[in-house]
Amino acid sequence: MKQVFALLTALVLTIAAEAQTLNISTAEGNYQFSASQMTENQPATFNGGTTLTVNGNTFYLSDITSMTIGNSSSAAGDSNTVNIVYDGSTATVTKADNIANYVTATVSGAHVTITQSNTAAVDGDEITYVLSGSSSDGSLTLGGSYKCTVALAGLTLTNPSGAALNITNSKRIQLSAKKGTENTLTDGTGGSQKACIYSKGQLQLQGNGTLNVAGNTKHAIKSGDYITVKNMTLNITSAVGDGINCEEYFQMKSGTVTISGVGDDGIQCDLGGDTSTGETTDHDDEDSGNVYLEGGTLTVTVSAAASKGVKADGDMKVSGGTINVTTTGNGAYDSDEKDAKGCAGLKSDGNMTISGGTLTLKSTGTGGKCIKCDGQLTISDGTVNATSTGSQYKYSSSATASAKAIKSDGAMTISGGTVNASSSSHEAIESKSTLDITGGYVYAQASDDAINSSSHMTISGGFVMGNSSGNDGLDANGNLYVKGGTVVAVATSSPEVALDANTEQRYALYITGGNVIAIGGLESGYSLTGTAYQASTYTKGGWYGFYDASGSLITAFKVPSNSNMGTPMVVYSSTGTPTLSSGVTANGNSYWNGYGSDACSGGSTVSLSTYTGGNSQGGPGGGPGRRW
Repeated sequence: MKQVFALLTALVLTIAAEAQTLNISTAEGNYQFSASQMTENQPATFNGGTTLTVNGNTFYLSDITSMTIGNSSSAAGDSNTVNIVYDGSTATVTKADNIANYVTATVSGAHVTITQSNTAAVDGDEITYVLSGSSSDGSLTLGGSYKCTVALAGLTLTNPSGAALNITNSKRIQLSAKKGTENTLTDGTGGSQKACIYSKGQLQLQGNGTLNVAGNTKHAIKSGDYITVKNMTLNITSAVGDGINCEEYFQMKSGTVTISGVGDDGIQCDLGGDTSTGETTDHDDEDSGNVYLEGGTLTVTVSAAASKGVKADGDMKVSGGTINVTTTGNGAYDSDEKDAKGCAGLKSDGNMTISGGTLTLKSTGTGGKCIKCDGQLTISDGTVNATSTGSQYKYSSSATASAKAIKSDGAMTISGGTVNASSSSHEAIESKSTLDITGGYVYAQASDDAINSSSHMTISGGFVMGNSSGNDGLDANGNLYVKGGTVVAVATSSPEVALDANTEQRYALYITGGNVIAIGGLESGYSLTGTAYQASTYTKGGWYGFYDASGSLITAFKVPSNSNMGTPMVVYSSTGTPTLSSGVTANGNSYWNGYGSDACSGGSTVSLSTYTGGNSQGGPGGGPGRRW
């Protein structure tokens, strides 16, 4: 015993003299003690021939497998750090000396279970678990009730029978991919886990490295609380369920997220409790089911029937970033709601606001929509490109889902930004309530109504083009008001018209301001402030210059090739008598998906005559009745 004590004393003096680190290995893990905590005044103590105490940590000698001296500058000795290194069928756990008392580790092969206790005594700092190495049969289970960080530093980890990371700690967890590292996590099909990466508490995905995740049982990433993404490059390559599934709220601040190969939704955020708190200041204690897309690049591809690219149980707010969502799945029947449903690129059960960012949304399946908002939809800035190419999904005569580019069940308001919407078989832009356009550049192309509202529609600003190849350019099932802005509306055949109000229910078209080109005429019974004119002729595919009474260009526009030459072109400007030139050369900034320009030159003046027409579509004024 005296010989062992002398050996320990020599080790202590060597460590203190040479500023090195004492490494103690046990079956539970490795411990490291720096020279600053190994002095003659604070030595290691050998007790009763059975235990060794170092800096308040007591070890049974029977548990110690080795003791070595290493360089104190090694990363493994960093304060507040636990290093977990996977190596095939084994894993090694090394604890920094200052937090060894607060971390209990159990290792079985390459499966590591950690329980963390209170760290308040360590200057209030968090513990960081650094994971590296590789194993095809390993995992980390992390329990406790204190915030911590899990840092991935070049990790390839597969758990054939459960989650690769199973974090039962209900506190906030930062999951970081360290800069310059690539990390790949995969779960197996033999377990009942909720995800490849599961966190009971809040999960903050961050770091300047790369994380690849495959979920072979259910979701790829699941949190029982909120999830945020910042800086990280996250690739979800497959999942049986959702790519990302969380509760309370989802927030993407920056980074690059790519999701594909999933069996359900790309990102789904649910309300955690029974009642929404709504958005709170700094999202403190928020349980809203909201989705916040604020920056970075998000690319989602989903192919399952009626799946959603990004789905919010609450509201969705898009304020920045580059968002690319493609849905290819067909429609399906929802037996719970007893209704037919289609895919949607962005879907909110509440309201949706778009105030920035660049959105490229595509839907190709039956009944698919690029944007589906159950509440109010507001677009104030940003660029939205939405293309729907699918046909109607029909489960039964009473359960159908139509494919559309942008649809809101509540009121829709567009006040800025650029919106390009295209639908090959149904409406491009549709509000099941009122629709108000006060600014921005809006282009809609459809085989049905290009822009449709189930109630009143008001255009009071902006540049708007509705281009239909088989119905009305703009169709309001209430009153249609044009009070300002510039409108080019295209219909292709009578009795369809460029601007249509629901005269069947004694509503009307009111033009009191702005500038209008109506290729296809106006709804009969219209009310006009000033005089409308009719062009003597126009040419499919031709460019025209539209000028106000002072000779200033209002817009240059191209007549779509699908327009019907048998319908009139109506020209109106609230400033007085307008002029129209044919054969101009567009040489300015382009908008309306290439059909508009803010500058042109050349051309020949087109003869205009007073317009006195108006196509009747039933109701007051006669004519055949029309279903709306």
